[in-house]
Amino acid sequence: MEPLKRKHTEESSTSTPDFTSGQLAALAIAPSSAEDGTIRKRRRKKEELPALSDLIRKFCFSIRGFSEEDLRTISKYYQPYLAYVIEYDLTSILQNLVTKRILTNEEAKSYKHREDAEGSEGVAWFVSDVLGKSRDVVIKLWEALAEEIVRFPSPNMKTILEEVAERGSALLIEIRYDHHGPELKTRIKELQDKHKAALDPYTRALEEQPGPGNAHPREVSFENRYTELMIINQYTRTRGETHHELLETGKKHAELLENRMQEKCKRIWINQLFRRRPGRDEHPRIVVVSGVAGIGKTTMVQKFMFDWVRDLHYQRFEFVFLFKFRELNLIEEEEATMPLTRLIVKLNKHLNDPRLREILKRPESVLFVFDGLDEYKHRLDFTQKRLCSSPEDVFPIPVIVTSLITQTLLNGCSVLITSRPTALEPLDTKRVDRYAEILGFFPEQRNRYFMKFFDSPLGTKAFEYVEQNDIIYTMCYNPSYCWIICSVLKSHFTAEEWKQRHAPKTITELFVIFITNILTNHKREADDTRGNLVKIGKMAYHGVKNRTLVFYDKFEMSTFGLTSLQSSPFLSGFMREILQRESCLEHTTYTFFHLTIQEFLAACYYFLDPSADVSEMLGNLDSCTDGSFEIVTRFLAGLCRVPITEPLQSILGQFKTQTGRKVLRWLKERTERAVKDLQNKNKTKELLHIFQWLYETQNALLIRDSIRELTKLEFTNTTLSPLDCAVLGYVLSQGGAVKVIDLSRTRLTKECMNRLSPAFHRCHTLR
Repeated sequence: MEPLKRKHTEESSTSTPDFTSGQLAALAIAPSSAEDGTIRKRRRKKEELPALSDLIRKFCFSIRGFSEEDLRTISKYYQPYLAYVIEYDLTSILQNLVTKRILTNEEAKSYKHREDAEGSEGVAWFVSDVLGKSRDVVIKLWEALAEEIVRFPSPNMKTILEEVAERGSALLIEIRYDHHGPELKTRIKELQDKHKAALDPYTRALEEQPGPGNAHPREVSFENRYTELMIINQYTRTRGETHHELLETGKKHAELLENRMQEKCKRIWINQLFRRRPGRDEHPRIVVVSGVAGIGKTTMVQKFMFDWVRDLHYQRFEFVFLFKFRELNLIEEEEATMPLTRLIVKLNKHLNDPRLREILKRPESVLFVFDGLDEYKHRLDFTQKRLCSSPEDVFPIPVIVTSLITQTLLNGCSVLITSRPTALEPLDTKRVDRYAEILGFFPEQRNRYFMKFFDSPLGTKAFEYVEQNDIIYTMCYNPSYCWIICSVLKSHFTAEEWKQRHAPKTITELFVIFITNILTNHKREADDTRGNLVKIGKMAYHGVKNRTLVFYDKFEMSTFGLTSLQSSPFLSGFMREILQRESCLEHTTYTFFHLTIQEFLAACYYFLDPSADVSEMLGNLDSCTDGSFEIVTRFLAGLCRVPITEPLQSILGQFKTQTGRKVLRWLKERTERAVKDLQNKNKTKELLHIFQWLYETQNALLIRDSIRELTKLEFTNTTLSPLDCAVLGYVLSQGGAVKVIDLSRTRLTKECMNRLSPAFHRCHTLR
């Protein structure tokens, strides 16, 4: 994948040239040497330049008017945002600072060398170092960044300019208020301290999930393991989604990288979620953060609470109340209606105090966090007319939540909701002040995660392997995938050389090794291993079919015969490594550590249970239009490949060969049907979709037989992601029948072309 910052020319990547006066003078009329040969069109339209020039002038006037203390405060506040903006083109900033005689050539070269060696961390160090210099140097850095926006229209930098130019000293007051909060009465401060202490166990550490070489979960501090997620300040809701959300987000990642992320999207940090936008009089009150399964929504909430409990951010909120929708499900089983005050006390026993009512009388100082809307058993109904207006009114919990969002209850309070995209349709868009979307990890963050996970030179070796595998690397945008991939590669690279099998190439291989390693850890405790896996797989399949992510001990766990969790050493050990367990009230809930683990075990169910017939599921796939079975189907295809399932079969016993035959026959027929339907141009995308399943089989004979009638492929006016191209290149290179490939009016990056090259070599005509 193309890194976020510009590609340097071959010359500049091997040596850092001196910044000559000629080069510096050229900055005013030409892009810097860091731009590639295509020189993207970034210049503003003529009519936009006067407004931009006026903004720069106002900004520079404001920044020069700050005292040294205020300048330090502003600079420290924006420091991570500056590093992100500068990362796009440090060379140009260095040239500008040399021109202004703020840096010498030698200093600039030193900063550039550090960036070349350390990437974004080197840029962050440069920003920190310069901001620690004299007031004059700091001002000149700000002015250099302001001048850059004419050539590089970063939405993040433009927002900073607008905020400082528009609000000036008022912004300083807000920053300090956010860090220190209001002066509280002693009796309220005592209750706040008690509340923060009660929340501290939830915020103290990330729990590292168990895995190969780590049989038990352990706590890892945020400082040591947390990697900042990429959150963009926008979200386009789609209705009637027809593709699996994890795959769609992966494609979106690739497209953003191709289109230069920092030019197109405004990144937002956790401590910005409730920050006032330029030109707005009020802070956003209702904020929705969406993201696919495993992308880090709950971890983001945990980091948010971590910062609030430790007085780092959001101190303007006197109290933050955290609710998980899965907990609300359980509360409703016991008590369907209640007032808001009782709901708060249900999950915060320490707030059973008369002072709670006093706190709720100042709603503007209160934040409600609702995590996991997609796990809620109710749909929020914004059409109902009877809503709650007092924290003492008794109402059903869904009505209380809706009333907080619509502000009929505690008008002026703030609400943060996290959800998977598929659960956002019921939300009333008019009520939401800010949508943000978590996109997970971009290349630099993926690399950083690997380095933190391994904490050894093995991190570099593992990441280099992943970079060479297009399919696996694309999955690394998701933090949960990163954890699974790192767990598997750690066991692979630390095993004795004679035990090392080849590293995984497909997602099926990855999960086969992952589950095999966990089963091996608990082999001595095994008691009807296959039977237990059948029960777990059956429940997992039920969850996929019914869009269920949370399983309750007295409901699903009991229904599928898994109530022996506590008594069976194997079951408790194995399930602890694939399921996250949480206790609430008198119940225990379970969720798979990642949706894809659930989907893999659902596919395994059909290869393990003698009574399970895969024919019915495959027959119903055509009527499944929401993409929910897409990854399950990939796993079904991959599990037909006997050599990679041998480790699992050595533990669980032989897989049902009949299931494999049915899946391969169905896949061949489905492919042949799609090939015949190619007269309909819309079917080209469907065929590309099927190629993903063929790729998982790694079965050259099946691929050749399935696409033998395919002589022409037309992708005109189509968007192909690098992942699409990798799969397409592999499948077509196995077939050999395609004579014509038409890619006219299809935008392809150099990376896409490289991945398609195996197919190009086999075709006769390429358009």
